[in-house]
Amino acid sequence: MTAKTERVRRIGWYAALVVASLVTVLGVSLLFAAIRNDSAIEAELGQATAQVESVAFDRTIINYATPDGIIHSPANGVLYPSGLAAGQLVNIEYDVGDPELARVAGRSAANTLLPLGSMIFFTWLIAGPLLWWIRRQRLAYRRSLAESAA
Repeated sequence: MTAKTERVRRIGWYAALVVASLVTVLGVSLLFAAIRNDSAIEAELGQATAQVESVAFDRTIINYATPDGIIHSPANGVLYPSGLAAGQLVNIEYDVGDPELARVAGRSAANTLLPLGSMIFFTWLIAGPLLWWIRRQRLAYRRSLAESAA
């Protein structure tokens, strides 16, 4: 093993640690964002029936009318849209102060726990053994250097 290999392993170790840490921070941030959105909706709760216009990978677009007769279609879609299909009517809850913020009625940030928890778990399930293996290789290299110097 050469010093170059040692350097590559060191960079790989830090890269794996940074990527796994970033995924963890992003997952926790998403959970806190969902909790914040739920709090905003519950502070000024409005309820309506919405029609699902389109379902895509990144968002589910809905249309609904508020009591003042204005039709709203949140640009970022509805929160917690799993299981919805285009053309479906669904009960929603929205923030009266910001009708762009809407969620499917009866759903909350708790719906994000399983997907985010799974994402973080599997990230560390891969990163943990990888970090252990790289560290073990680096320690073996240092040991061999110490033995050859002695």
